[in-house]
Amino acid sequence: MEKMFLKVSDVMKVLDVSESYAYKLNKELENKGCFVIAGRIDRKFFYEHFYGTQKGSD
Repeated sequence: MEKMFLKVSDVMKVLDVSESYAYKLNKELENKGCFVIAGRIDRKFFYEHFYGTQKGSD
């Protein structure tokens, strides 16, 4: 079974961004009324937000 969340280090690697930028994604989810876990982001949200798909390949 695929993990439900990506770690901040995964997001940094996939997008080649800084840690602070990766954490901003949680802020966006929080602003939408979602509960967030520091250092983790929902995999489905991530791939839909950046690639317009529900699932991406790692």
